[in-house]
Amino acid sequence: MSDTPYRLTHKGPIARLTLSRPLKRNALNAAFWRDLPGCIEELSAAGKTRVLILDAEGPHFCAGIDLGMFAGMNGSTDDAEAREAFTHILQRMQSGFDALEAARFPVIAAISGCCIGAGVDMTSACDIRLATRDAYFRIEEINVGMMADVGTLQRLPKVLPLGVVRELAYTGSTLSAERAHALGFVNALGDDHATVLAMADEMAAQIAQKPPIAIAASKDCINHARDHGVAESLRYMRAVQAGVFKPADIIKAVTARAEGKVAEFANLTPTNKSG
Repeated sequence: MSDTPYRLTHKGPIARLTLSRPLKRNALNAAFWRDLPGCIEELSAAGKTRVLILDAEGPHFCAGIDLGMFAGMNGSTDDAEAREAFTHILQRMQSGFDALEAARFPVIAAISGCCIGAGVDMTSACDIRLATRDAYFRIEEINVGMMADVGTLQRLPKVLPLGVVRELAYTGSTLSAERAHALGFVNALGDDHATVLAMADEMAAQIAQKPPIAIAASKDCINHARDHGVAESLRYMRAVQAGVFKPADIIKAVTARAEGKVAEFANLTPTNKSG
C-alpha cells in the first residue's frame, strides 16, 4: 500500500486526490510522476469535476521526490544523447503540475506538516493553498545538491516576493505556514489537519455551486493575466468573455440568490473521446 502514490475519490462534482504513502511522508515515487498527468487531464476533459482537493494521508503532506528515483542515475547526463533524453524525463515530470495549472477546475491544496521539494513545486501549481499552523515549506533541492526543476522557480515568484523566493532557493531554509500566510502564499490557516480539510471541503462546495463555465474561464484569465501585461490580458479577456458569456446562467444565479436557493448549472462539455 505504501507504494500506491495516490487515491482518487469523488463526491458529486468535487474530486479528491489524496497522496497515499504516509509511511514515506508521501514522497513522490515513479508511479506518481508517470500517472499524474493523465489522471488530471482525464478529469479535466470529462467536464464533470468542478473542484479538485489535493490532500494527503498521515501527518505530512509531501516530503518531495522519492530519493529512490535517483538510484542508477549517475550516468544520466554523461553525454549529449543522455542529456537530451534527460530533458524529456524532466518534461514528463513537469507535465503533471502543468496539468494541475491548466485544468478546467480550481485545485485546492490542504497541507499539513512538511511540504518540501517537489511538494512545493506541486502546491505552487494549485489555485488555493490552506495549511495547518505547524505546516512548513522548503525548497529542499538546494540542500541535496541540485536546483528545483519541476516548477517552483517558475511559479513561486508569481505568488511570493522575489527576494523571499531567492532566500528560500539559495539557502534551503524553512518557510513557516505563519509566514507563508502573511506573505500571501497560503490563503488560510487551521489549527489541525481536520480543520484544514473541513475548510477545503467548505470552499470546494462554494465553488462547485458556481457556473462551471465561468469558473473555468476565470481560472484561464487569471493564469493569463499572471503571465502577461494588463493591455494584453484585457484583450484576451474580451475574446474569452465573448465565447462564454451566458445570460441564462446569470438569470439562474440572480433568481436563486433572491429566493435563497442554490442554482443548478450544466457541466462543462467533455473534450475527451469517450465523453
